[in-house]
Amino acid sequence: MKLLLLHGWGGSDWPHWQAWLAAEVAKEYGTVSFPLIQHPHYPHLNRWRKEILEHLRDFRPDTVVTHSLAGTLWFHLAAEKLLEPYAPDRLILVAPPSLDTRLETISSFYPAPLPEHLYAREVTMVVSDDDPYLDLTEAQAWQKHFGCELKILENAGHINAESGYGAWPWIKEKVMQR
Repeated sequence: MKLLLLHGWGGSDWPHWQAWLAAEVAKEYGTVSFPLIQHPHYPHLNRWRKEILEHLRDFRPDTVVTHSLAGTLWFHLAAEKLLEPYAPDRLILVAPPSLDTRLETISSFYPAPLPEHLYAREVTMVVSDDDPYLDLTEAQAWQKHFGCELKILENAGHINAESGYGAWPWIKEKVMQR
């Protein structure tokens, strides 16, 4: 297994579930790449686009797991049809924000496009019923549009360390499925 973890705005340092997942998969002898995307606290779409495309080209993951803003980045790359040569078998989008998110620090990412395809054989979206950055109605519309699996967590906020998501056995099980 080659797992690529892509963090959102501000990174996903310990005790965030992405840092935990990287360690757990490595313990199982999976190959993990969990790059710190440049300027995580002041992200810019053009910088992130370039860096992640280079990483996809060099690493060639079979599974990609995004959190938050990295999901928005994936939407941009897919809409621009830049992912086809690097399409993973599996894509798991956790807590992707609304396509119309309006926050000054991340404004270069928005409004975000809704791509025709996500360039993965299997796509799972994981959202929370009380995420402040995504309404369930929009998530359900994306599920219908992409024909993907949608897992809805109850009272999980933005599915990050602040909402209690450090160790998260479900995501490990999902990623480790063959």
